[in-house]
Amino acid sequence: MVLLLFFAFLSGLVTILAPCIWPLLPIILSATFGSKSHHRPLGLTLGIMVSFAVITLTISSLVKLFHFDPNVLRLLAVVVIGFLGLTMIIPALSKITEGFVSRLSGIFGSKVQQGSGFGPGFITGLSVGIVWSPCAGPILAAIAALAATGKVTGSVILVTIAYVMGVGIPLFIFAISGQTIFNKVKFISSHTGRIQQVFGVIMLLTALAIYTNYDTYLQAQLLNKFPQFSSALNGFESQNVVSQQLNVLKGNNSQTPKIDTMALFNTNYPAPDFVGITKWLNTEKPLTIANLKGKVVLVDFWTYTCINCIRTLPFVTSWYDKYKDQGFVVVGVHTPEFAFEHETTNVLNAIKMYKIHYPVAQDNDYSTWNNFNNQYWPAEYLIDANGNVRRTHFGEGEYDQTEMAIQALLKEAGHNIQSKLDNMPDQTPTTQLSPETYLNSDRMQYYYPGGNAGSADNENFMLSDKIPVNSFSLGGYWTIDANSATSGQDGVLTYHFYANKVFLVLSPGSNTNPKIKVMLDGKILNSSNSGSDVSNSMVTVDSDRLFNLIDLKGNIGEHTLRLEFQTPGIQAFAFTFG
Repeated sequence: MVLLLFFAFLSGLVTILAPCIWPLLPIILSATFGSKSHHRPLGLTLGIMVSFAVITLTISSLVKLFHFDPNVLRLLAVVVIGFLGLTMIIPALSKITEGFVSRLSGIFGSKVQQGSGFGPGFITGLSVGIVWSPCAGPILAAIAALAATGKVTGSVILVTIAYVMGVGIPLFIFAISGQTIFNKVKFISSHTGRIQQVFGVIMLLTALAIYTNYDTYLQAQLLNKFPQFSSALNGFESQNVVSQQLNVLKGNNSQTPKIDTMALFNTNYPAPDFVGITKWLNTEKPLTIANLKGKVVLVDFWTYTCINCIRTLPFVTSWYDKYKDQGFVVVGVHTPEFAFEHETTNVLNAIKMYKIHYPVAQDNDYSTWNNFNNQYWPAEYLIDANGNVRRTHFGEGEYDQTEMAIQALLKEAGHNIQSKLDNMPDQTPTTQLSPETYLNSDRMQYYYPGGNAGSADNENFMLSDKIPVNSFSLGGYWTIDANSATSGQDGVLTYHFYANKVFLVLSPGSNTNPKIKVMLDGKILNSSNSGSDVSNSMVTVDSDRLFNLIDLKGNIGEHTLRLEFQTPGIQAFAFTFG
């Protein structure tokens, strides 16, 4: 435990170097400018530490208890930061605020000298801590997952405190260093009023950025621009000793599988149960690992817009249909990635589309996902008749090995298996394709600004020279939020890709069957390159699902896709490639 506390402290300490904290540095400088006392940097730092720790550990429980939208806290932070920005622009308002904070402190028995700035600094820090989303490594991710599932123990609290103490030290040094420089430079001293007003404007602009979610977009761009920082900072957290300590923290120390994907049976530990299931589909009653004992069970984690899952489903459904009468059960755990995937109707439509006859559990709250300590779509957990996980496989492929393992466990359970292995083609990509690309602000990467997405010269189309491969650009008007990118007037999206097939998760929003014009290398599509959801170079967004836009019929190559959104309000989520 002491070792984990040390690594948590060290993780917080080096967070100052991570791109996700850089957008906060100007507001920290702004909040400390104009005060000669060290009380304001101290108040600011303590405010960030306190609010971030409290929000991280309690927000999930508070939302469940009081049933409020957590965005209310974000809006409150916007108001506070914006108001403090106004106090820097309007000196009279600043004096009134300082006086009010001092009197309020006196009421609660705290003697804070007027003009020290501790109170405004602390309030600003509280607001910043609410809206700050640090680059989460394994340690912070474990804390967040445990807090979200209500497993906040004394150990979790100690690890969180160690982390925020590590964050607080460099933030305080940065704040007090900036304050010292401001106070000692003569030019700044002689223009304090004007410079303070400039910083006030910075705080107002920061509040506006937070309100419009532009702060998360900026963080995503910085992470995309400087990926080496996050990789380096998270690297030391991935060491075996840290992973072991985190497993102890999560209570998984006795059930962590040792995975060797080259072996037929690569693990042996008691299977976790299905917990927190929102709704069971294709079955009359809920299932448990206990009542499935005696059967061989394949637990398949999937989500219906995941192209990797979709390519796996024909094998999973075939295994179920082949072995269901010989003691074999498949349980599909549908854990959603996007908001619309929580809808039961959408999942039922997918079940019908992919001819899924086995039970499906809607794991909307990630409860079973976390209980299995899962991290992937798709993920397969093969459980023997005694209720032990004997084989795990993550991602596509190894279908023959999985079916051989199913047969071996059925024979082990006393069944006479004589079926041949499936002879279906394995569609797992064997070459390096363009990566999965998210369009929402929280996970956006590969965005290339200035790519001239709004114009195209059909006779001399050279957009690939302007947009790097595996990058996309936007033209026209767009609304980017934490969930999706929504088209506005004249919305255009271009992607310079390398693949055989291009897929995009889309939602019509509030529209009825809106359309998108699809072009490849500046030309309309034809039978040699049109995806299955495209007709006459147009795709109709008829539901919330994955759409096949491009199919080069096996001729993998480098091309530029151009999408012209004919109707505002269409939501785009993520590209995948085949």
